[in-house]
Amino acid sequence: MTRSHIARTGAAVAALTFSLLAGLAPAAMATPGEASVAGFTAASATDPDGTADPASTDVTWGVRTADNAQGDSRQNFVYTVAPGTTITDAIVVTNHDDQPLDLSVYAADAFTTDSGQLDVLTDPTGSVEAGSWIELGTPVLHLEPGASAEVPFTVTVPQNATPGDHAGGIVTVLSDPDQEDGLTVDRRLGVRVMLRVDGDLAPGLVVENLALEYTPSLNPFAGGEAVVDYVVHNTGNVRLSGLQSVALYGPFGAFRADIEDLGEVPELLPGESWHVHASSAVYPLFWLGTDVTIAPEGPAGLAGGVIPAMFVTSASVIAVPWGLLVLVLLIAAAVVASVILTRRTRRARREAEDARVQAAVDAALRERDAAETAETATVAETAEP
Repeated sequence: MTRSHIARTGAAVAALTFSLLAGLAPAAMATPGEASVAGFTAASATDPDGTADPASTDVTWGVRTADNAQGDSRQNFVYTVAPGTTITDAIVVTNHDDQPLDLSVYAADAFTTDSGQLDVLTDPTGSVEAGSWIELGTPVLHLEPGASAEVPFTVTVPQNATPGDHAGGIVTVLSDPDQEDGLTVDRRLGVRVMLRVDGDLAPGLVVENLALEYTPSLNPFAGGEAVVDYVVHNTGNVRLSGLQSVALYGPFGAFRADIEDLGEVPELLPGESWHVHASSAVYPLFWLGTDVTIAPEGPAGLAGGVIPAMFVTSASVIAVPWGLLVLVLLIAAAVVASVILTRRTRRARREAEDARVQAAVDAALRERDAAETAETATVAETAEP
């Protein structure tokens, strides 16, 4: 009976299916440590709905982090840096196909998708954060069958970079314009780049715009539906996820119940928001309240002392069970009508009985008077000479 739906709000971004290293299992042709999105398609400007033939979406190359002074066998690129720092690193791209491969390579800002996954902008020119700090050694890459190439890049952190977390990604793209119906399908594969800029960390995860609505049911025995709507907002400068719970209750906390299947708040980058819309059947007592609780969780390496405290906010609404109320009023009216009818019936019976008794008394009196009259007449007749 409980239903919930969770969806992220935010600005619309061109659709992209982007595999982040360690986010998906390797494909059959990928080597250990490589990311692959075999069977996933990125919709391009000429295929905005991603409706191209799924058979054309096989990915035949892999990407991974390079082994160098920055580290070996890394799942993705993670740096803790000071403003003004320049980092040199590289990705390794391997062609697993038996045909030559031409790829374009770009870097862009990352964001959290409606499904709660980390994705990367399809247009690098829209980057204003970590994606714009990355400079690639080459924008294009040609790979012969079975060949690998190392693509160097530098990350230059601005002197005025704000402390905290910044996210981007390095993406390899294969564009195929030879699809039926004139569609162009872009297949993308990349690695995330996570940076933490030195400075004061101020993590914050709050609930905003909490709204509670109640819709009564005409069925007096079906209760009604409570709808809870709110936004989880990362107001700090550290990426955070969180456990969430929503409780519904009547006056004085009576009939308290939790909305189930909410899931967790995904990891949100600083400034991002996550829209939650949940509903549940309830049986209110003319007043309905809700408590929304968020227990923030920080990424690995974030000191426990700076994880923000649990956030709780509440809302309430008048919740009149009109169907049940009408039924109660009808029953009450029927009871009152029955009582009135019973009283009237008893009164009528009593009046009828009183009339019958009075009639009997009157008849008896008349008979008595007639008898006395007859007796008087007889005495008088006897007394005459």
